[in-house]
Amino acid sequence: MRFEVSKVHDAIEQRLSTDPATARAVLDLAEVVRYVDLDGGRPANLLRLGMVIDALGRQLAEEKVAVYAVVPRGLLSDGDLTANERMVIRRWADDGLVEVLADPADRILEVADLLGLPVLSRVRFDGFAGRYPWLTGQPGRLLAPLPGLGGPVLAPRVGRESTPAAADPSPDGARLLARLWRCPDPECSSFGPMRVGRPSGQPPPTIRAGVPTCPRHDARLADAGPRPPAEVLAVRIDGAVRQRFVVAADQPVVVGRAPDEPGGVTLGQWLSEEARRWISRSHVRFEVRGADLVVHDISTNGTGIRPGGSMDDNVRISLRRQARVVGPTDLVELYPGVHIGWARNWTTGGVAQPESVMAEAPTVTIRLMPH
Repeated sequence: MRFEVSKVHDAIEQRLSTDPATARAVLDLAEVVRYVDLDGGRPANLLRLGMVIDALGRQLAEEKVAVYAVVPRGLLSDGDLTANERMVIRRWADDGLVEVLADPADRILEVADLLGLPVLSRVRFDGFAGRYPWLTGQPGRLLAPLPGLGGPVLAPRVGRESTPAAADPSPDGARLLARLWRCPDPECSSFGPMRVGRPSGQPPPTIRAGVPTCPRHDARLADAGPRPPAEVLAVRIDGAVRQRFVVAADQPVVVGRAPDEPGGVTLGQWLSEEARRWISRSHVRFEVRGADLVVHDISTNGTGIRPGGSMDDNVRISLRRQARVVGPTDLVELYPGVHIGWARNWTTGGVAQPESVMAEAPTVTIRLMPH
């Protein structure tokens, strides 16, 4: 069972991100791991995080959704968690996958406001609506995990909209995300050397008296220059969004059946046998050049461009070892039904049953909500 639990923790780890480009919601980790009604088990259990991530994926109808988790420092020494669970959370913090703070409530809302993300928490955040009007004015921005048939569901605090709602980054968020920041602590996992130069990797700074500040070290951040351009793309296969990925000015990305290149996007698990035979191991390479997104065909069988997303084969453009600028509504077609485009153009993931991070979990009892 210990091996199974470790595999689930590893699967959950792949869904944690403080990257503004990939996170789909801000999550209050302490509230989630202590919500006994989700499984009727022990007072605190890190596996509940996986259950709530699955709930987010189901309600967004999308594969591989990531959450921006904020953790109270006290959880790292919480005796209700196992020693292994505490070690895992510390590792996540050291790797910059979660934020650990003394009092996370304000930071949870700040991140959601700066990035335009929904919040997953049982806390109502009474008293914060004056600073963050969307708490009471935008359905789908504050959702509480609750027990439901087949696993947790996300219930809205305002209105009836149960689909997690996103918005544009706030004006402050847009300004902060246009720059890179450096923490004076060289080992900072959020704003240290590891993150400077990763265009989409840095989380948003916190604002203290109008000054960008490291939330972990409470230190003023130095401006490290403009953030290189980056684009968030999504892979859609047979109408279902399977994965999002980021292409940045200094971080090209190869997509294919099973690319060998570091950071490559692997599609093989979702492809039909015929599609697997057609799509090359490394099929296309995306890169950002100035303001343009460019796709290079590096395949054996070629790649298509569907201008404006049109399915009319008469306007389809074929690439054979060529490069082309991808327009904001164009689709890159690796095979019929296998498309890549800007993530913002697809409002629904279209996945009825997203892959669960809990697939390797030991059997748990789910408390069902009565009708």
